[in-house]
Amino acid sequence: MNTVGQILKEARFKKGISLIKLENITKIKREFLIKIEKNDWNGLPELPVISGFVKNIANALDLSVNNINAVLRRDYPPKKLTINPTPDVGSKFSWSPKLTFVVGIGILILFVLSYLGFEYIKFIKSPELEINSPKNNEIITDTKVRVSGKTTTDVGLTINNQPIILDQEGNFVTEIQITKNTKELKFIATSRSGKVTEKNVSINVE
Repeated sequence: MNTVGQILKEARFKKGISLIKLENITKIKREFLIKIEKNDWNGLPELPVISGFVKNIANALDLSVNNINAVLRRDYPPKKLTINPTPDVGSKFSWSPKLTFVVGIGILILFVLSYLGFEYIKFIKSPELEINSPKNNEIITDTKVRVSGKTTTDVGLTINNQPIILDQEGNFVTEIQITKNTKELKFIATSRSGKVTEKNVSINVE
């Protein structure tokens, strides 16, 4: 059983047509003609293009196009042609309005959770308490002593059971009435959750 290449080559020899002349007639490169006659499909285009080449050669050699194409399909197994290749969507990132919405919601949720976490920690944590004056064992020669310092905001502060007013940042500056029998000042800061921080400052009243 002759192959398509053998049929074309024999027909070319019978007509006395050289490869150069056949190249001029069909406008097909000579190296392609050689490969087709040898049934060497490596380096040749896909089947639809080869079928067009064989049709031109068959016409130039007065052969039946249908018969030659039938033999070609037998000798040249069709390769799978990718007409609509699947786009590689996984490797290409695209920012979309939906993604913007999702990211925005994620940031908002993260912000709310962070704020709630901060407030919860502040709620269950014992309040901070820093005393600037008076110093421990400071000598007081007046009936009043100036006290100052800082504590956590939103706490209740008392000094020797006297309520103290705080500013928005938790600072306090005030004067406390004392007597000659006053030996210490007791600072008590109480948070909303009931956590207590207590500090005592000894003074010497003269």
